[in-house]
Amino acid sequence: MNPVPARNGDREAAAHAVRDVIELLEVLWNKGRDITTTAPVSSSQLRVLYVLHGAQGINLRTLGEVLGSAPSSVSRMCDRLHALGFIERSLSSASRRELELRLSGKGESYLKELRARRESALLEVISGMTRTDRAALEKGLSGFRAAVEETSPRSEPAAGDAVETA
Repeated sequence: MNPVPARNGDREAAAHAVRDVIELLEVLWNKGRDITTTAPVSSSQLRVLYVLHGAQGINLRTLGEVLGSAPSSVSRMCDRLHALGFIERSLSSASRRELELRLSGKGESYLKELRARRESALLEVISGMTRTDRAALEKGLSGFRAAVEETSPRSEPAAGDAVETA
């Protein structure tokens, strides 16, 4: 979409900057583990919740494709999330042989609370930035998000959610 091709040095600098930010976010999450912990779910299970938040009613096969995971792994993750009460399974209206997966009320609440805790931690940091830097951050992240969505091999239902959670 950018009419002027980026030079390699620009792309490398941007990639390093994004990597550094991701590492800083990991440190931020770990530093305030009591505030931003994802317990009782793993990061892989959290991805399942994000996908289901954006695509209620998908089946295991589609979920596996979005996650890039083997069906057996997806099934085990969903078993654990179901046992926690975070997801619900129901027979598909399209095929009696398929199950549809949805976030439960408890799963929705969990994601809402996790996002609120993470946003609070981020707001603490962002409040130290100038208005100009905040605007540049928002613009840059919007461009990054658009590029991720454009280069995704398939349209992932929860792509936007992934960005919101950072």
